[in-house]
Amino acid sequence: MLKKERVEIIQTTLGKLYPNPPIPLHHSNKFELLVAVLLSAQCTDERVNKVTPNLFAKANSPCEMMKISEEDIYKIIRPCGLAPQKSNAISKLSIILCKDHLGSVPDSFESLEKLPGVGHKTAGVVMAQAFGHPAFPVDTHIHRLAQRWGLTNGKNVTQTEKDLKKSFPKSLWNKLHLQIIYYGREFCTARGCDGTVCEICTACYPLRKRSFKTKKP
Repeated sequence: MLKKERVEIIQTTLGKLYPNPPIPLHHSNKFELLVAVLLSAQCTDERVNKVTPNLFAKANSPCEMMKISEEDIYKIIRPCGLAPQKSNAISKLSIILCKDHLGSVPDSFESLEKLPGVGHKTAGVVMAQAFGHPAFPVDTHIHRLAQRWGLTNGKNVTQTEKDLKKSFPKSLWNKLHLQIIYYGREFCTARGCDGTVCEICTACYPLRKRSFKTKKP
């Protein structure tokens, strides 16, 4: 099967299952989204959504957050894991946003990636979900699925992102990012599918008999 045929199968299947995928991280403004995405690193969205209401009740803007001590931030976000680094990043980026960006979240990759704790993937999620800028953020789960589905041979998320952007129309990047996340959680989990079980894996590779070994990033 040609790659373009697999792309069509994936696009059609995801479109039927998740026509309007919601943003999984709860937020009410761009700053809250930025903080929530930062907290989601190596942590489930479900846990982040349990923690952020308490944090945002104390401060939901950079200039309010910078008034809260790093220790108090740490106490609230501790269940998310990596809390020392994350509390430090939230504290520092809040100061930068308040002082250098008039209390607003910047709408450019360059400015976002200069913020403490904000890497390319986090910046991509914010650009896509807060500003509607076409982006295709790739985490380890999307990287794994893209390999299983024959969309990339990349050994890292950077190459996988490039390959996914080449495979799908730019107008669909933001939606596909969410659709793949939801599909991966529901049908193509790390333990539930080894490349031979779920609908997309079996449709793209009907003759695949052995477990597919993912190249880890």
